[in-house]
Amino acid sequence: MIRSRLSILPLVFAALLLGSVAAAPARAQGAPPPRPWNSLDPAQRDVLSPLQEKWDTMPPRQQATMLKRAEQWTTLPPGQREEIRERIARWQLMTPQERKQTRENRRQFQQLPPQQRAKLHAAFERFQQLPPQQREQLIKQWHAIPPAKRLQWMKQSGHNGPPPGER
Repeated sequence: MIRSRLSILPLVFAALLLGSVAAAPARAQGAPPPRPWNSLDPAQRDVLSPLQEKWDTMPPRQQATMLKRAEQWTTLPPGQREEIRERIARWQLMTPQERKQTRENRRQFQQLPPQQRAKLHAAFERFQQLPPQQREQLIKQWHAIPPAKRLQWMKQSGHNGPPPGER
């Protein structure tokens, strides 16, 4: 989904939060015990609320990881906590294919040289600063370009400047 690719950084964060690979089967010894949702304290439930419906079916190791991250999140300012909650909720709404594509985008991003990652991050930040109407217009223009031309532009330009026909 193109829209998912455009907002890769927030989704990458969500992918990191939820783990990009299935948890390995827990060994009998050393596996943390499962934590029922109702055993969490109010602050933990607040941060992890998007996971409430799935919490009791999560593997204990994943629960333990999420609890550890929730502890870190409670030290964040309220605005950042809300942003994280929204990202987790968006991740939950994604289809398996969209999640798979997001993981693949993350893998590709991590393989880029640091300078190229910084350029991509800066471009994303500039895109995020645009007014919503302008972002939607750019997305529509991008969708109007045939996929082969998009790839050609991306390879030729190194992600600099507008796509062909948009200059």
